[in-house]
Amino acid sequence: MMSLRVLTGITTTGTPHLGNYVGAIRPAIVASQQSNTDCFFFMADYHALIKCDDPARIERSRLEIAATWLAAGLDPERVTFYRQSDVPEVTELNWLLTCVTAKGQMNRAHAYKGATDANEAAGEDPDAGITMGLFCYPILMAADILLFNPHKVPVGRDQIQHIEMTRDVAARFNHLFGQGKDFFVLPEAHIEEQVATLPGLDGRKMSKSYDNTIPLFEGGAKALKDAVAKIVTNSLLPGEPKDPECHLVSIYEAFATPEQAAKFRADLVAGLGWGDAKKHTIELIESHIGPMRDKYQALMAHPEQIEALLQIGAMKARAVAAPLLKQVREAVGLRRMNALPAVKEKAVKVALPSFKQFRLEDGQFYFNFSDAAGRLLLTSSGFASGKDAGQWVGRLKKEGIAALTDAPVALAEGVSADDVAAALVALTAE
Repeated sequence: MMSLRVLTGITTTGTPHLGNYVGAIRPAIVASQQSNTDCFFFMADYHALIKCDDPARIERSRLEIAATWLAAGLDPERVTFYRQSDVPEVTELNWLLTCVTAKGQMNRAHAYKGATDANEAAGEDPDAGITMGLFCYPILMAADILLFNPHKVPVGRDQIQHIEMTRDVAARFNHLFGQGKDFFVLPEAHIEEQVATLPGLDGRKMSKSYDNTIPLFEGGAKALKDAVAKIVTNSLLPGEPKDPECHLVSIYEAFATPEQAAKFRADLVAGLGWGDAKKHTIELIESHIGPMRDKYQALMAHPEQIEALLQIGAMKARAVAAPLLKQVREAVGLRRMNALPAVKEKAVKVALPSFKQFRLEDGQFYFNFSDAAGRLLLTSSGFASGKDAGQWVGRLKKEGIAALTDAPVALAEGVSADDVAAALVALTAE
């Protein structure tokens, strides 16, 4: 059976709140637990630069986002979990897509139109304070998605337009350069129908920009209790019937079973006081996120563990991204130069990364891997036979960085996972 590929990401600014969990993180994790899904989840830290110029905040938020997803149940062994900025193929594809995207289409993007409308309402130039990052945001989002050709992208309703734009950009690229072949899958937006957008304390969409959020982990159980207590309700007293069509009920139902939701509504109609209703809401939410909070705090205390997982995720992501980008480069004409027939000069051999096998005095067989300049990148563990060592060399040559995650090797001193990944990509690209 063909697997369903799912991709989602979250901008790395600010501290995750309950709306982020309900609207994006939880649906993504549910998708990752399906046996027939191939999931890619990333931290969109390039996107964060569009609206944040505080490096310390960017750094802190990336850590908080990663710890949140892992604490909430994301399994990095089942999925590809990575940082956008660790995959350089994203920015190259972003430019290639920019070159086929109409400016008029970007003029209609909600974020850009919202910014220009606000400027005009304030009597300012429509483009005052608007960066090209904001204007071209949908193209970078398209590159994030199309580089991995997912079938579905979990998003909030306010992001549906960006998926539609992504489909338009992909279709145009396929038409211009495909010559009968589709490089890009046209993705579909996936929305959790019960709670697509969680309301905040004041009934508007829960958003940091509205200052109406309920914290997910930050501040512990007390912060959760204090925030829920601030949810705006009417002045009806205990014993008076209450309309269950309110944002407190929407927040409660985001965590309730159908039976719990029906009882909660019935109790409000029967006169349940708002204070008791908020208490029930706190208890329900805490039963879900309390255990996650403990794991989150442990991860925040050991960021090096998160970093190691993200480096592995980047290698897995690039194993998928690099071959597709190579095809796309070829399609638009960014190809290797061919030697002219009339040239008689001796061709210069291009140095490539290389593997070398050898046997040591302990009788074990080994191999190492060096980059094109001869710098040692990694050395294998010992093997009982040369055949065993050769099989791993063959697998790494054939599969590239995809095989590195479980290979019995150790990195040389001063070598990063990115160094090895780049060399393997260079080798397998030939």
